[in-house]
Amino acid sequence: MSTPMNPTDAIAVDFHVHVEQDAHGHLALDPELMDASAAYFKSGQDRTPTVERLAAYYRERRMAAVVFTVDATTGLGHPGLSSEEIAAAAAAHPDVLIPFGSVDPHRPDAVARARSLVLDHGVRGFKFHPSLQAFAPNAREHYPLYEAIQELGVPALFHTGQTGIGAGLPGGRGIKLRWSDPMLLDDVAADFPGLTIVLAHPSVPWQDAAISIATHKANVYIDLSGWSPKYFPPQLVKAAGSFLRHKVLFGSDYPVLTPDRWLADFDTLDIKPEVRPLILKENAARVLSFDRHDETPQHP
Repeated sequence: MSTPMNPTDAIAVDFHVHVEQDAHGHLALDPELMDASAAYFKSGQDRTPTVERLAAYYRERRMAAVVFTVDATTGLGHPGLSSEEIAAAAAAHPDVLIPFGSVDPHRPDAVARARSLVLDHGVRGFKFHPSLQAFAPNAREHYPLYEAIQELGVPALFHTGQTGIGAGLPGGRGIKLRWSDPMLLDDVAADFPGLTIVLAHPSVPWQDAAISIATHKANVYIDLSGWSPKYFPPQLVKAAGSFLRHKVLFGSDYPVLTPDRWLADFDTLDIKPEVRPLILKENAARVLSFDRHDETPQHP
């Protein structure tokens, strides 16, 4: 069994890790979507790790990980996992796990629940997936939720671009890609300048839009999860290594892509040695305000 590491020794912060199964055996997706996702990503590893297994996995690699589920109860008609339970389980592993919460934006108690997740359960940010949660992120009805998250001082991570969930199924199981156009989040970033927004994934087919938004808005970052770096669009590699070097974050999208493969392929990119630590850990430390949270991994 691995011994707990000193958080300052973490070699990287994986900003994008999914909890796909809770301690009761409940899954984040229904069987049809889970099977389609596994086929799309050609996942050979454990596709449904629990929080406990994630902690052991990342401790072995001397990495910290941002962990979360997506509450798409309304959008998918499948009960979401409990962010409260995920936060409680992650609290037993503060050397490696950084819990984010998820709230269904359609629920009338979304604002109250977001506040409770931060103030009562210690989550360090929020994850949204507009396509799975079936909502337009720039719709004014969701602005009170962003106002609350801005006041709480934690970041919001939004899926952008194509999704592998529903891929290959008739009609994509009704999941609409257009809700994950990053340009919808430009409105949110402009209207909530105090809210840190992270655009998850290479935003294909809207990669240039994501780069433009992150360049224009000081409060917008990009995580590089969900794709092997060897498939990154060339303009993303160029931006990450130069003018956006302080705005991009390592993320794997585990369990659909392992951090081992991501890091091995990242090593082959034309990225200067002095930029690599920014992407792998230092930018995430700034977004997560490690220096303000003694109970979680600290910025070395």
